Order: sequence, then structure tokens, then C-alpha cells
Amino acid sequence: MTAFVRVTGPPNSNFLVGYPGISATLPRIMGTVEIRPTVGISVPVSISMVTISLQRRETIHPSADSVTKKHLAAPRKEITDLVGSEMQLFRCPAPKEYEKVYSMDLPFVLFIPFGKGGEEAARRIPPASLQLPSRTAETYYELVVSVQQGYTEQKKYSFPVPISRYDTLSTFGMYNRLETAERISDHIVLLGITLPRWSYGPLDPVSVYIKLSPNPEWLNKAKKVTIQKITIGIEEVVVYNHEGDEPYRKVKTIAKKTQAVGVKMPEAGYFTNLGLVFPAKDLRDDNGILPRNKQAFPMYSVSGFTTSGTLYKVEYYLTVKAHMTAAKDIILRKPIIVCPLDHAGCKEEMEAIEQAAKDAAHVDQENPMLPAPTIVRMNDYNALHTLGMTMLTRDTSTGGWQSLEHVLQNINKLNRSLEGVIAVGNEFGAVEALWSQFENVMAKGEGDEGGEEGEEGEQDAGRAEERRR
Repeated sequence: MTAFVRVTGPPNSNFLVGYPGISATLPRIMGTVEIRPTVGISVPVSISMVTISLQRRETIHPSADSVTKKHLAAPRKEITDLVGSEMQLFRCPAPKEYEKVYSMDLPFVLFIPFGKGGEEAARRIPPASLQLPSRTAETYYELVVSVQQGYTEQKKYSFPVPISRYDTLSTFGMYNRLETAERISDHIVLLGITLPRWSYGPLDPVSVYIKLSPNPEWLNKAKKVTIQKITIGIEEVVVYNHEGDEPYRKVKTIAKKTQAVGVKMPEAGYFTNLGLVFPAKDLRDDNGILPRNKQAFPMYSVSGFTTSGTLYKVEYYLTVKAHMTAAKDIILRKPIIVCPLDHAGCKEEMEAIEQAAKDAAHVDQENPMLPAPTIVRMNDYNALHTLGMTMLTRDTSTGGWQSLEHVLQNINKLNRSLEGVIAVGNEFGAVEALWSQFENVMAKGEGDEGGEEGEEGEQDAGRAEERRR
């Protein structure tokens, strides 16, 4: 009999508990595996073993965004990795081949790795769920429930689970310190930039402090330099197969701003402050309706963010270019972090992260104290009630139908009544035997007294007989 399998999360909550990327919150996936007979059928299901695991799937197809190259390029490449370890939820005892059950509710908890890992790939923090435009690269996660029915039949059921990363929030102090970079061209002009912070989300302002300084040793040549314009932009770099032999890079400028200057290089240098707004993706369609998001991917306001997987990685750079005459143009590229949440959203998450860390302090990873599994076997009392069913039998006295459980209850009541009657009968028989024994003793005593008392003995025997009756 084929089983109906589904996975449910905690009440009023998601599968994912905690914040992946933040070890203090002990990120984990909690829920219950529910197994029932196929819909509409009350035949018990034979179950030998049930296991659950979290799997990560990555696919890349760099030419998927081109109509001409899509069919000529190499096919889509895909890999599947196990995240953490597999958990065994149920196993039939050794003498039996399988267990016939009506329902099974098996709680589980799968801890998501949160270590840096190094050479141990199993301890690396898994990348977030992401799907780039045209499906050129994607990462998604699935809960895979494996159900063994007997020795031969084994089926797997997959349930998508979206996972996000929270270690790139712009509110963390490590991203709010000043970052500087410098670059020189022809030993004449020095370009320097300063960033107040280097983690940004959708619609966050990106501010850059720019400094152009002449080389004091080549001051005469530096005075002849004219600063035409300064351009700042944000580049998205997707590297496919970055761990392989032939990595493939795609660079796309997602934001750009130019400021015209047109001045000679001052002896003290040229200073300015430029800024732009990080682009955001409109989640609504042409009719202004917010579509339903895909089960495997969270809904982000950005087309991509900083992430790194096995088959691809996504990086972002802030580029500053100074266009000049009498000197070479200077291009400076500074890596930045892109977060799927804006700065206001990151602030809102901080309180929840703090509370999740307090809750995780009471969780033992070795013994998470799961609820006991609920298993209703075929021979259990009133087992069909778990499926909303019961067995019926016809009542010959009324012609109606009664449930089998009701009939069994009446039989139990009748048995208890019969046992009471038998007990009363046994007590009455014991009293009768005791009275007969007393009469025999009295009769024996009267026989020894002689003939004078014979008449009185007969009278006493008659009275005893009347009392006995």
C-alpha cells in the first residue's frame, strides 16, 4: 500500500528556526513527518524505515540568458550535496519485516552547519537560496523523506525549504567601519576613496568620499592635468565553475553615476563626495499585483546578492573612474557586500536575532528533547478513529447500524453483569452448603439422646426444613 507523506512545521512558524550564518542562534529545521494511507483508503501501510535529510541542489547554465547560445552551449550542470547528516526517524524491530500502521507522526530536528569549515565541507555554512535571472544559476534546498516499505520498495518525497543567510546584515559593526583604497596612474595623480560602510541592500544610499592628489615629486606635470569627469558605479560579477579548471566570468554594471568636473588639478588636490542609490527590483507585475513567490526561493527586492557556492559565486564591486587629460585614467575597484535586506530591515531583524540567541542557549544540540513519536498500529484499540473512520454492525433489534466499538462496549457491560451474577450464585451455594453441614450435626446429636426426644427431634427437623425452604 502506497503511503501519503507530508512534512509540517511547528505551529504558527516556519520550518527554519534560528538564523543561518549566526552560530549563536543554532539554526535548525524542525517539523513533523506525517505518514497516512493514501487518501480515501483505510488499508494500513507497511513501514520498515523512515529517514529524513536536507539536500542542497545547485545548477548553472551560463548561456541560458541568450536565445542563440542556449541550445548550442553545454547542457545545464547540476550537483546535489547533503547538508549536515541524515536522521533516522523510525526503524522496524529486527524480527519483523515491516510494521502495519494507520498513522505515524515523527518529530525531527536537523541542525544546519554554522562553522567556517575549512577543509571539512560538511561544516561550511550553506549558501542562501538564490535564483538568478533566466536561471543562469540557482541554489535551492529540499527536505527529502525516504520511506522503506518492506525489503524492496523505497520511495523518496521532496519538500522545498527556502534558506536565507543573515551574516551579511549591514547593521553589524564589522561592516560599519571606514574602508579606504588608493591607486596611482603614471606616478602623477593619486586616486583615493573612503567608504563609511561597505554592506548595502536595496535602495540603500551608497556614499563615496573621493580624493585626487598630485604627486609632489611630479608637481609640474600634475598641474597640467585636467580632471574631466568622475564616474562611480556598482558591478555584479558572476563567476561560473570558479572551483574548476575553466572558470567563466560575467560582469554587469547595475548602477552608474557620472559627475562632470572640468578643472585643472589643484596643488592641494581635488576632493568631492559622490553617491548613488543601490538599485532595487520591483516585485509587482505590470498590473501592480504582488505575485506568489516560489516555494524554494524567498522573495527578495534585489536580483542577486553576495554568495558563494560550489558551482558559482556572486561578487559586487564599487568602481570609481577618474577621466583626465595629460594623464592616464584611473580605475579603482573596491569589493563590497550586498545584502538582500535594506538597512531598515536589518535593524528590525537585530532584536529577533538577539531573542533567538537567548532561546538557543537552552537547546542541547546532542539531545534536543524532541516530542515522542505518535504511531497508531493496525491492532491498536480504536485505531481507525485516527483516520476519522469506524467499523459498523447491524443491530437486529432495531434494524439500525451501530459502531463496532459501541457493540464491544455493550458486550463488556454484559460480561461484567454476568460476572456479578456468578459471584452472587457462588456466595449462595456456599451458604447452602454451610447450612446443610449444620443440619447434619444437629441430626447426629438428636439421634444419640434416645426415644423420648425423638418426637422433639422430628419437630426440630420439620422446623429446620421449613426454615431451609
